[in-house]
Amino acid sequence: MKNALKAYFSFSKKEYNGILVLCILMVLVLAFPYIYSYFKVPVVYDTESFQREISAFKSSAQKRSYSNYNNLKEYIEDNELRANYFLFDPNGLSASDWRKLGLSERQIKVIKNYESKGGRFYRNEDLKKIYSISESQYSKLEPYISIKKSFTNSKPIYSQTKEWENKKPVYEKNMPFEIVELNSADSAKLETIRGIGPAFALRILKYRQRLGGFHSKEQLREIYGLDSAMFENLKNQVKVDANSIQKTNVNKAQFDDLKRNPYLSYKQINAIIQYRKQHGPYQAVSDLKKIAIMNDEILRKIEPYLLFE
Repeated sequence: MKNALKAYFSFSKKEYNGILVLCILMVLVLAFPYIYSYFKVPVVYDTESFQREISAFKSSAQKRSYSNYNNLKEYIEDNELRANYFLFDPNGLSASDWRKLGLSERQIKVIKNYESKGGRFYRNEDLKKIYSISESQYSKLEPYISIKKSFTNSKPIYSQTKEWENKKPVYEKNMPFEIVELNSADSAKLETIRGIGPAFALRILKYRQRLGGFHSKEQLREIYGLDSAMFENLKNQVKVDANSIQKTNVNKAQFDDLKRNPYLSYKQINAIIQYRKQHGPYQAVSDLKKIAIMNDEILRKIEPYLLFE
C-alpha cells in the first residue's frame, strides 16, 4: 500500500521541471502589477486648467441656451400654421380666426397693433399693406375677404380712404348684379364677381384654358383654393355656355392634344392612343369603356370635350 501511494505521488524529472516552470510563471504574473506600478511615471493633472475649461463650457452653454430660446421663440412667432380658409371680414377678426387662416403669431401681433391705433380695412387690397403678410399669402387670402360696407339709402357711397380719393364707389351687398358667363369672361369681368379677386380670376382663366372651357358651374370646385363655402357664394353670379367648349377629335388626337386635359393621366392618354391603333377609330364614348384603366367617373368628365369623327 505504501509503495503504491509513493508511486502515485512521485514525479519524474521531466514532470518536476514542468511544475517548477509553471510556479515561476505564476509568481511573475502575480508580481507584474507591483513591478509595473513601481516603474510607471505618475500622471499629474492640472486641476486649475480643468476648472477653467468647465467654467468656459458653462458660460458658452448658457449663451447657446439663451440664443436657442430666442431662435425658437422667433421661429414659433414667425411659423405659419396650416390654413383652413373661410369667408372673413379682417376688421375685428379674432386672433384664433387669424390662426385658422394660417397667420403666424407675429403677423397677428402686427394686425392687432394696426387695429389698436385706429386702423381699418376698407377694401381687400388694404390687407396687403400689412408688411408682414407676403404677396403669396395675400393671394391665398384675397378670395375669402368679405369686408362689410356702410351705405345710405341703398345708393353707392364713397369710403373714407384712397377709394374715396379715386372716386371709386362701393356697392351694397344685396344690389342687383350681372351674371357672368364663365367661358367668355376676361380677367376684368371675372373680378366683378363678389368674392373673386385678381389672383383667383387668374386661376379660373388658367383652368378654363386647360379644360377647353367649362361645361358646368360645378367645375369651379376643382380649382385650387375654391371650397364649398366660396362656391355657394358665387354660384348664383355665374353661368356657363357649354356651346363654346373646345372639343378634341379623339380619333385624330395625339399625345400632346390630350395631355392638357386635367382629367387624364399619362397612362390613360397612352392607353387611348394604343387602343385606337389596335382596334380602329372610336365610335362613341362607350368604346372607351373597353380600356381597362378608364372608369365611369373619368369618362363622365371627359365626354363633353371629345368628338368622334
